[in-house]
Amino acid sequence: MTRITVLVENTASKPGLLAEHGLAFWVEHAGHRILFDTGQSHALMHNARQLGIPLETADAVVLSHGHYDHSGGLAALFKKKSPLPLFLHPAALVPRYSRPSEGSPREIGMPAPAVEAIRENTENVWTESPTEIFPGVHVSGSIPRRTAFEDTGGPFFLDDAGQEPDLLPDDQALYLETRLGIVVVLGCAHAGVVNTVDYVRALTGARPIHTLIGGMHLVSASEERMDQTVQALRHYRIERLMPAHCTGFPATARLWHEFPGVCVPCTVGAVVEIEE
Repeated sequence: MTRITVLVENTASKPGLLAEHGLAFWVEHAGHRILFDTGQSHALMHNARQLGIPLETADAVVLSHGHYDHSGGLAALFKKKSPLPLFLHPAALVPRYSRPSEGSPREIGMPAPAVEAIRENTENVWTESPTEIFPGVHVSGSIPRRTAFEDTGGPFFLDDAGQEPDLLPDDQALYLETRLGIVVVLGCAHAGVVNTVDYVRALTGARPIHTLIGGMHLVSASEERMDQTVQALRHYRIERLMPAHCTGFPATARLWHEFPGVCVPCTVGAVVEIEE
């Protein structure tokens, strides 16, 4: 059985759990335990204790990309268990900024303690291309950008002056092979959720997608982008959709309306199981 527990997300629906702007999933598959992303703060450790998730037993950690809300809990994790196989793209470590059209630039890259923990870790695996973590468990590496309607989802830059756009080449997804189909786990899908699913399908021989879970960064998506995203998702015939985090409320509401009976809540403490 494949089992995914939501450890960090923007919303929490059970007593004693913390919500924060961030994401982390505890993935159990074929006898292996993988932590996918780490949230932005102490919520990871708190929620893991509350839910009885033994983070110290993790066999590997995957970082979807180098933003603070996905990597901020990493330093505390390494204090609990180190060294640890950590799968990430080299570009995840670069400084990054968000610069809205009105307002000051904001640093949104990986926090310094997380960067230091990574540099001291002796088991880093750099994932510029598709990489097997365990049999049936892979990380995509950099995702080709092929659609005309998807972008990174925000005003992201590599400098605080907002002159050098950040294309987020480090954005990657985790995908699991199950008897019922492929399970795709997203961080923010800055490469585009359709680009991501298309790439995973190409890597897996067009096997059906059973579950798509995580952030889809549709929070500021245009109506055209939403229309084409819905059309693509309908074509995939996905069994279970779990939009979270940066998907945004309007886009999440649209997905729930378009796919009745398919969308499932993705709040802290939620558990999804795929029978083998």
